[in-house]
Amino acid sequence: METSSRLTVGFIINPYAGIGGALALKGSDGAHIREQALAAGAEKKAAKRAQTALELLQPYKKQLHFVTADNEMGSETLAAMGFSFESAYSAAESPSSPEDTKRAVSEIIHHKVDILLFAGGDGTARDIYQVVPEHQLVLGIPAGVKIHSGVYAISPLAAGRVIEKILRGELSSIHNADVMDIDEEAFREGTVRARRFGEMSVPAELEYVQAVKMGGKESDEMVLDDIAAEIVERVDDELLVMGSGSTVAAVMQTMGHENTLLGIDLVQQGGLLASDVTESRLYETVSQQANGMVKLVITLIGGQGHLFGRGNQQLSPRVLRHIGKDNIWVIATKKKLQALNNKPLRVDTGDSELDRELAGTIRVITGYHDEVLMPVATVD
Repeated sequence: METSSRLTVGFIINPYAGIGGALALKGSDGAHIREQALAAGAEKKAAKRAQTALELLQPYKKQLHFVTADNEMGSETLAAMGFSFESAYSAAESPSSPEDTKRAVSEIIHHKVDILLFAGGDGTARDIYQVVPEHQLVLGIPAGVKIHSGVYAISPLAAGRVIEKILRGELSSIHNADVMDIDEEAFREGTVRARRFGEMSVPAELEYVQAVKMGGKESDEMVLDDIAAEIVERVDDELLVMGSGSTVAAVMQTMGHENTLLGIDLVQQGGLLASDVTESRLYETVSQQANGMVKLVITLIGGQGHLFGRGNQQLSPRVLRHIGKDNIWVIATKKKLQALNNKPLRVDTGDSELDRELAGTIRVITGYHDEVLMPVATVD
């Protein structure tokens, strides 16, 4: 059987990002600056910067689907390059405004995109930060005059390479990066006054610095301890559905519980609620919990990277639908992920529609405050 995976990418361009740069206007914030730049014959370059990032992804067209905004805000560039896309927003007026960026992004992320790719500057990043949820993965294509924020790739080409890395199934770490901006009016007067607005999640180049590099049983145990510490820190009053496998067993051991190695256990508020539950008992229990109050902790089953469909049939389609993809915590060591040789994780729930909903990408907890992004594929 062959696997198929598809990455859904939110995509938006701030057409006026960087328009004031060539004219020494120290930025592009504000309608008066855009009007001044356009009147002086400034060229809009953001779309070209975005195109540079996307050129690298041409060989992956069948694996990509974009959700974007109309016209200059995204659809024109995607259509010209032959990518599959749907438009989720259309600006009422031209030129588009920061409010259009916010509204467009709000509509785009409702389509559950795996990553939001945007071309702009620090002002664009700040606008996006105001509307994206904390868990949403983003990546900026640098196109502005001011690029102080850590959410941007070092170049448009580098942004394309990060997306390519995800598509190829290579390990890509996730970290929180600062959203920064400076006061343009003060900057034009010769004063640099930067301000931190918050953080957004971005993919980053993976650095193998944790103990797993040392090899051997002792280092593996250290990594499992780190993963367990992360789960213990994250959980509050939620019901934990603990899946099969030795990695999950290590978390259970840290919590002080015996683990059903080939079954499903339930933990809540630090106590063992039930062991080796059946599908019907599991569904009855999770369906009584409020939305978001169930977390599923699972690891890879077997050497082919299966999340569902191998040894955990208790996690039926109705159970998984009630829990929801956003409430699945996948745990694994980087050594285990590397052993997949860039192959995606697999889902085979017996429900093809659910498999497609679960496909795309998922975060994998690989240590304490350490995550990587992995592709998820259906099994055809």
